[in-house]
Amino acid sequence: MSLNKQIKQDIKDAMRAKDVLKRDTLRNIQAVVKQIEVDERRDVTDEDMEAILMKYLKQREDAKVQFAEAGRDDLVAKEDAEIAIIKVYLPEPMSDDELEEIIKEIVSSLNATTMKDMGKVMGKAKSTIGSRADGGRINQIVKSILS
Repeated sequence: MSLNKQIKQDIKDAMRAKDVLKRDTLRNIQAVVKQIEVDERRDVTDEDMEAILMKYLKQREDAKVQFAEAGRDDLVAKEDAEIAIIKVYLPEPMSDDELEEIIKEIVSSLNATTMKDMGKVMGKAKSTIGSRADGGRINQIVKSILS
């Protein structure tokens, strides 16, 4: 079953269980999917779904930080709950060791030696790693290897 179909089914299940938070979180994701389908006139693939989920996860994490700084513990708890819901649909994140090993292989395959090569390495790394690691983590490791 595709990720999109799984989310649609889980929305129905959340509605039956009267799980408002899960239902609303998944509907927000489904709204983004619908927008892409209408605007670009194409079906959304699992890779697209993972990218959408990663973006939504990043938004939730950023909002959580801002709410924590403002002292809004109630909203921090809501963001934590949404983050937990989203993480169910994403693949298991890579450990730092795995990530560093893959990036070292990419750096050697591209013969990258300086920070000028960072763009090439980042592009290849993001396409290779996909949604198994955040762009910020990839960026930090690439910088440490190329410096």
